[in-house]
Parts: sequence; C-alpha cells; structure tokens
Amino acid sequence: MNYKEKYSRLGKSLRSSLIRELLKYASIPNAISFGGGVPDPETFPRRELSQIAAEVIEKEYAYVLQYSTTEGDPELAKQMINLLERLYGFDNLNEDNIMFTTGSQQALELVGKIFLDEDSIAIVEDPFYLGAASAFRMRNAKFIPIPLEDDGMNVDLLEKRLHELDNKGLIPKVKFIYVIPNFHNPAGVTVSFEKRKKIIELAEKYDLLILEDDPYGLLRFEGEHIPSFFKLAERGRVVLLNTFSKILAPGLRIGAVLGDKEIIRKFVLAKQGTDLCSSALTQRIAARYLERYDLVQQIAPTIKLYKSKKDVMMKAFDEYFSKINGIKWINPHGGLFTWVTLPEGFDTMEMFEIAKKKLVFYIPGQAFTPDDRVSPSMRMSFCLPSHEKIIEGVKRLSEVIVEYGKSKGLI
Repeated sequence: MNYKEKYSRLGKSLRSSLIRELLKYASIPNAISFGGGVPDPETFPRRELSQIAAEVIEKEYAYVLQYSTTEGDPELAKQMINLLERLYGFDNLNEDNIMFTTGSQQALELVGKIFLDEDSIAIVEDPFYLGAASAFRMRNAKFIPIPLEDDGMNVDLLEKRLHELDNKGLIPKVKFIYVIPNFHNPAGVTVSFEKRKKIIELAEKYDLLILEDDPYGLLRFEGEHIPSFFKLAERGRVVLLNTFSKILAPGLRIGAVLGDKEIIRKFVLAKQGTDLCSSALTQRIAARYLERYDLVQQIAPTIKLYKSKKDVMMKAFDEYFSKINGIKWINPHGGLFTWVTLPEGFDTMEMFEIAKKKLVFYIPGQAFTPDDRVSPSMRMSFCLPSHEKIIEGVKRLSEVIVEYGKSKGLI
C-alpha cells in the first residue's frame, strides 16, 4: 500500500524530534551526555511514593483504578492550590481554575488545538523550547520570534513587532505571547521583574493572552523569587502551565493548566477528544504525597545537588572554555540547563560529528530555532552526569570546539 497517499497534511509534515535522535548516542559506552533535560533519578522519592502507591491501590482502588474525570483528581487540585497559595500568594483559586494533563507536553498540544489555526500568529522566544515548537507547528501557525537576552525577551523588539502587526491590522491574528519565565529551556535565563511588567503592559495594550510555561520555578539555586506573570497580571490575562516532572518524578506524567474558568473549560473539552482523562492513580499518589510531605523541604536536597553540579560545570567552563576567544555562556540561577554560544561562524550541528568521535554530547542550538537556521549555540544540561563526568565532558568538549574551529579557520 502507498501509505503516503493516505496521510493527512499534518501526517506528511511530521518529523522526528532532533533531541530524541541525538540522544541515541548517549548510550554508547564511555559517552558523556549533556543532552537530556531529565532529572537525576536519585532525586526521586521512590520509597515514599512506593508506600503511598501501595496504600492508595489497596484502600482507594475504586477511584484510582477507574476512569477519572477529564478535569483530574479533586484531591490533587486541592493540594496544588494550597501549595500555590502558600508559595506564591495565588488567591481565589478553586477547582474550576485547574485541569491536569498527561505531562506538560499534552498541555502544550492542547494549547495548539484551542488557540492556533493556519493563519494564527504566536509570539515566541528565540531560542524556542522544542516541545512547544513541536506542538504549535502541528497547527501550521506563524511564529514571530523575539530574541532572548540575559534577562529575558528583548521587550523593545517585542514592542516594535507588535506595533508593526497592529499597523498591518494583524493583531487579531496574534493568539498569545509564549514565555518560559524561570531558568529557560534551553537558554537558562530568567525574565527580570521589569520585563515581566513590560510584557504584561504590552499584552494589555494589544489585548493578548500570555502563555506562561513554568516547569522549573521551584528549582531556584540562588537569587530572589520573582513573582509570576500569573500573579502580576489581571486574572484571565495569563494561562499558566506547570508540571510535577521536575520536582517529583516525570514517570507520573502529571502536568497542570491554570487559568480563568472559561479557558479551563475549553481545555477540558479539548482533552476529552484526546485521551478522555489522565491517570487517576498517579494523580492520587501525588495528592497523598503533597498531603503527607512538605514539597519544599523534600526537594531541598535536589536543589543542593543540582546547584553543586551547576557550580562544577561553571568552574570547568572557566578552566577549559576561557581560552576560546569569543565564547559566552549563561550562569543560571536555577533549573537544569546552561546555554553556550560560540563565536560567529561556528555551526554546532556540524560540530556534533566531531563530538560523536570524542563521545561527548550536547544539543545543537539549531534544534531550538523557530526557522531551523544554523546556530553557533548549544544547550548543555548539568543535572544528570556526575561531578566527575561534568569536568571530563567539558574538557572533551573544549577539544571538540578547538578542533572544529581550526578546521574552519575560526581559531
């Protein structure tokens, strides 16, 4: 059968994830990978979760082994609302303001279904989180990329682009501004308080929605907490996406969408056509965990571990990268990633061939460009390798950079 004749336009346009393809190399013996943004499994509270899982299956089987509501577990909603109120001062939230998803990737896919048509416009960051890019591209929407600076989006350029769109009568086509506010994936930067206020001001001026994707907010190593867009803006202006993958365990596959009850209702309807409901079992396990343990205290050792790994990587950069003229990197205040930018003329996708030979892996910046252009940057994750492998990996990578740079006459 000629399957190509049967595929839809979307089916024909589907392509594999560049990150998933590149990470296949990470399983090679003696390889050191800075590629995956996966948490260190030693941080998972496996004993606590296994005990809770046994209890809820035995005692709450009628709920946890049954179909659930599309909105999700009301017990988990209650616990999450209490947590958000305590940590961030969110108020006036109830179950109508929250829906749980099968991981935050499903939430992004639902965003595309609900808001984006082929003639829609989405304001996105550059570099652009690959998971969001994959979900939004399925709707064939147009992206307006806004470059990231060390403190977030270039708001002057954002204002200019919105003004240009307004002059062309295209503002009604702009559905949202997508932003990762804390410890950006892949860039590692955090949006400053001043820029958050400016983005909100522009969203209000042009009556735009802000899509705030915050998987890493609780993983702060240093510096002061900055209020979220969801807290700073008027209610209804922001849809907040969150997840338990980075602070509890990704295998639970629990994401969350918070927003105005009208928008949440639309998410519920879209999710019903996707998977009907997410796992009641994993949601109830998470609910009982939050009920029984203080999450902030529980993740303190995780934050300490990630900070130590980040500090080791930054020290290794100082030792091995400083000799390379023009190289720059982000020293993140939290999260899982740093962003390294090489001098003009470097192509980190092409350079990956040399990295493979030296058994050190990263994600080329091209994977995060809205237009698939050549990039001199690369994302490096410090959360999974050991301290010793971080040092050795950075040493190998410095050799890769020098070898590639000399082969191209750039060094």
